[in-house]
Amino acid sequence: MCDLLTGQRLKDYYCTHILPTRNPSVGHEEHSCEYGSLSYLLLCSLGGLLSCGVTHTAVVPLDVVKCRMQVEPKRYRGLVQGLTLTVQEEGTRGLVKGWAPTAIGYSMQGLGKFGLYEFFKIHYSDLLGPEQAYLWRTSIYLAASASAEFFADIALAPMEAVKVRIQTQEGYANTLREAAPKMYIEEGLWAFYKGVAPLWMRQIPYTMMKFSCFERTVEALYKYVVPKPRDKCSKMEQLGVTFVGGYIAGLFTRILMIGTLTALQWFIYDSVKVYLKLPRPPPPEMPASLKKKL
Repeated sequence: MCDLLTGQRLKDYYCTHILPTRNPSVGHEEHSCEYGSLSYLLLCSLGGLLSCGVTHTAVVPLDVVKCRMQVEPKRYRGLVQGLTLTVQEEGTRGLVKGWAPTAIGYSMQGLGKFGLYEFFKIHYSDLLGPEQAYLWRTSIYLAASASAEFFADIALAPMEAVKVRIQTQEGYANTLREAAPKMYIEEGLWAFYKGVAPLWMRQIPYTMMKFSCFERTVEALYKYVVPKPRDKCSKMEQLGVTFVGGYIAGLFTRILMIGTLTALQWFIYDSVKVYLKLPRPPPPEMPASLKKKL
């Protein structure tokens, strides 16, 4: 099973160049599965499910106001005014409208986004080989994240359509159980997927920037900022670097809120990998064979 998704060439490269150099006195870290195996990808998907599901559900009140500001800009003129108006008209329950489709939809998106990103990153690296994979690593990050987001948005689209209908059409429905059957009866299956193209246009460029910036930022932090090698950092120190890298990556794509959202997603995702004892390879280093050619 461990050989299903990776070739021997990539495994050799992983063992030679990607696995951190360890201090024999510290001992070898045990992992729960092999890097690139089916178990590894499934557990990474679980980490993505938790990271996206938790963070997006947590900001549902902000999402409610944002959607209403886009649909009714004259009534909802700003964040604070929109929150106040929603509470006045609907009570505090109005602030969590659409939480169920948000939780389900973005959990499914996170599952596909992070799990497939790991798969495509390994697959594209294997196709190029060790030297070219290092030289073109940013392009690999961009291609892998775009490929993953394409499929992740297909999983997100139905619940996103339900969420928007609940949050923006007053009186249409208040819950997922009310809205989904009603949409299907009125418009058929297409009602759940007619927004997938706009999702691709919004999410794919954003995800490409988020993932590639994160990977290169973490690489730079370990190279220029962190005062000791990654393998000598504690788990909490490594997670701290992950959070900082995620925040900086978020700043490249969106300001403030999305920076925090991105940082928390990477933090939760990496925390799951630490908890499940998954292999967590350090940023790539230039292969020795490539160094000799310089």
